Amino acid sequence: MSFFIPAAYADTAVAAPAGSGFEWVFLIGFLVIFYLMIWRPQAKRAKEHKNLLGGLQKGDEVVTSGGIAGKVSKVTDDFVVIEVSDTVELKFQKQAIAATLPKGTLKAI
Repeated sequence: MSFFIPAAYADTAVAAPAGSGFEWVFLIGFLVIFYLMIWRPQAKRAKEHKNLLGGLQKGDEVVTSGGIAGKVSKVTDDFVVIEVSDTVELKFQKQAIAATLPKGTLKAI
């Protein structure tokens, strides 16, 4: 009757037992790689940034995340006032500070 469609027969092969443990090896391996490559470096950077912000004091030379370099003239709990030139001071959130510069860097510019 069906010359072009082959007949389908039930498969008699036995499947692997559920919970053989091999898939757990892949899952644990994936979690270890995720921790080592993503979670741990991100936590380390966050900790370093928190220490940077906690140690800010008047006179530090900093760079903001927007690329503005200046000298810290005032530090409060949430904000930092940065002296960009002799007459210009800008107010930034502490979180906008990206890095501190070595002393004397801004005088060379």
